[in-house]
Amino acid sequence: MMHFAVGGAIFGRTEIEGLQTIADFGFPGFEPYRGQLMNWVERPTALKQALDARGIRLITCSNGGPDQSVDFLDPTARERTIADHVAFARDFLTVFGCTHFKINMGRRPQRATTAEELRQLCETLNWLGRRTIEQFGIRLGAHAHIWGPIERPEEIDAMLAGTDPRYVWFLPDTAQINLGGGDPVAIVERHYDRVCAVHFKDSRPAYRGWTGPTPTQEQHRERILYQDLGSGGVDHERIYASLVRRGYAGWVTLDLDPPRANEGEGPVRDKLAINHRYLLETLRVPSL
Repeated sequence: MMHFAVGGAIFGRTEIEGLQTIADFGFPGFEPYRGQLMNWVERPTALKQALDARGIRLITCSNGGPDQSVDFLDPTARERTIADHVAFARDFLTVFGCTHFKINMGRRPQRATTAEELRQLCETLNWLGRRTIEQFGIRLGAHAHIWGPIERPEEIDAMLAGTDPRYVWFLPDTAQINLGGGDPVAIVERHYDRVCAVHFKDSRPAYRGWTGPTPTQEQHRERILYQDLGSGGVDHERIYASLVRRGYAGWVTLDLDPPRANEGEGPVRDKLAINHRYLLETLRVPSL
């Protein structure tokens, strides 16, 4: 049976109040971003105690933030990128018993990612993934993201074809795939054997079946691209049904941006309530 977590982006900085909110809604998992966790990154045991007291598990922590290289394209940065991530896996993720490591891969070049850059990215992922799985039993979950080097469906396919399945897994985000011009239903199904965890979020109905250019960051600043579950851009009912049919027993994270009051969104609790209700009433998940 799959389990559901809340992503840390919705809260911004990780504080006790946010952890309590997760517990109040009955979610068993939490997935923060390292850059929003700097008040805890040197105190993992204290964070674990705060989570344990609320019945919450830290399932992974996204990479990035101060003093961690996330350059997966430049071979001259490879040694530092690998060393920084191995150190974080060793010193932080192992404290929580994490079994996967969500990996963003830095900024997208001003143009499309080249075949040579893809090759270099795959090599870095392979070397890093080998270290994390062999040393810590942690699967490396490569995460396609709009405005990152891997955003388009053909880039996802190329990344997974160019990496070793013994060392590199796939952590798909349904809205990121959709906004990057891919079919999240088909891509999750096609690469299911590489999936280590999944992110759910939605997009606006106009993006249903989107195959056009990736929306820009300027568009996102003007009006949020990422929407609550049930908004209509992504067919989560089909994706969930596919995961159930396959017997998926991993984590699904609700990776939601902070609410924007200027766009009519309420506070964090209201936003979580909308998505919590979608899981229970639309997807009819048997438990969180």
